[in-house]
Amino acid sequence: MQHPNLKENLSVSALVEATIRTDQGHLSDTGALIVNTGKFTGRSPLDRFIVEDDITRDAVDWGKINQPIAPNYYDALESKILAYAQERDTVYVRDAYACASPKYQIKIKVYTEQPWQNLFAYNMFLRPDGEVHKNLKTDEWTILAFPGCMADPAIHGTRQENFSIINFSKQTIIIGGSAYTGEIKKGIFSVLNFVLPTERNVLSMHCSANVGTKGDTALFFGLSGTGKTTLSNDPDRRLIGDDEHGWSQANVFNLEGGCYAKVIDLSETKEPQIYKAIRYGAMLENIDLKEDGHTPDYEKSTITQNTRVSYPIYHIDNIMYNSRGDLPRNIFFLTCDAFGVLPPISRLTPEQAMYHFISGYTAKIAGTEAGITEPLATFSACFGAPFIPLHPTKYGDMLGNKLKEAAAEGNPINVWLVNTGWSGGAYGTGSRMELTYTRAMIKAALTGALNDVEFHEEPFFGLSIPRTCPDVPNAILNPRDTWRNEEEYDATAKKLTDLFNNNFQVFADAADQAVIDAGPKG
Repeated sequence: MQHPNLKENLSVSALVEATIRTDQGHLSDTGALIVNTGKFTGRSPLDRFIVEDDITRDAVDWGKINQPIAPNYYDALESKILAYAQERDTVYVRDAYACASPKYQIKIKVYTEQPWQNLFAYNMFLRPDGEVHKNLKTDEWTILAFPGCMADPAIHGTRQENFSIINFSKQTIIIGGSAYTGEIKKGIFSVLNFVLPTERNVLSMHCSANVGTKGDTALFFGLSGTGKTTLSNDPDRRLIGDDEHGWSQANVFNLEGGCYAKVIDLSETKEPQIYKAIRYGAMLENIDLKEDGHTPDYEKSTITQNTRVSYPIYHIDNIMYNSRGDLPRNIFFLTCDAFGVLPPISRLTPEQAMYHFISGYTAKIAGTEAGITEPLATFSACFGAPFIPLHPTKYGDMLGNKLKEAAAEGNPINVWLVNTGWSGGAYGTGSRMELTYTRAMIKAALTGALNDVEFHEEPFFGLSIPRTCPDVPNAILNPRDTWRNEEEYDATAKKLTDLFNNNFQVFADAADQAVIDAGPKG
């Protein structure tokens, strides 16, 4: 992009100063920058498009999530956003890259309207060494993020004024009408979810990852509210990353260079690593403040429930500085089961792992959204449906192949389904699983303490449940035993199995029969 006043790769302090000088933000009591993203405080999935062309036409899983848009509409909107950029007094530019494994790196050049958007790009993407970056012989993707540029649906083929569009032929992402920074991060993640599996034979994953003292890598999958960030931030294990990773033949590597954590109800006691990371250089979005006007009130959600902080990963003390780890030894699928049906921990077969990975289950609880009066099952394929351009079974098959390869080589990978939700009844009757027990179960799985205990199979999902677990009461391990009325448990379990089976029907034509058979029995 040509512009008379491009501000390239400004320092953190310069971006913070520019934000404050233009009255777009101010500092918190810990020095973090506080901004408000305006009308949009979250992604707008109905306004995300992929250009349909020769690259994508037969490869993308088109539908409500991956909506096609014609190249001519894209070209007109790209021209508009470039013209809009020329009218700005200043355009902020950031050189960055994705993928911590050098073999798979892609360069990124981010153009933003606001300085704090550029700070977000600095925090979230990998930060290159100047000379090394210039000499990288790799693809470069361009992001144009100008929230003040609005689409005209009649001219540009969009649904409304805001848009986020990926063009694989031009290797460009254009974002307008929304200042929510997550559109920048997830745009590149969507690109990698297409490129890595199809061109690099790498399984891209919406998960967190950490490494133990013996070099054992663990992956944590889970939708919002399941504890993915909390449980992967373990003082006894080093963090690879909290959200996006690739799994190659050689290792697991972070796709990004920072963390974008939800901070609703954040406390130093429950999540000390995140709490301490919110300092100068971090950026808080859409946060309520206490009376002094500078101290965040994490318990309030006047602006949004989706309060966020972005910070570079080096704000976390206990990290893998190369953002890479060996192949995983344990995988955890985290679910907040508000029905109170699923066991607090169970071990999955490879086929069950593929089934539950493709399903991507959790549940919303009554009161979280208007009209929800009882638990609501939520399924997000591969624990990241909004960001996967390919058919979910493509990623499921890749996971299954990796599990089988590891077993054949004598290094089997344990896959665990962990319920961080309710026990003793559904939401409103039972109680939330205690975090200390969940941590103890995960620790037992990671240390091998569950390898030699006796397991038994529950009848509805065919899940394998340990009869004992260190530091966890035996009485809570089998969920049916925790309900006062076992017949009510059976009826609720049958209801949940039906929801699973109905959801999986859309994948059945492309899934192996063994995977289908690994689903619920009820």
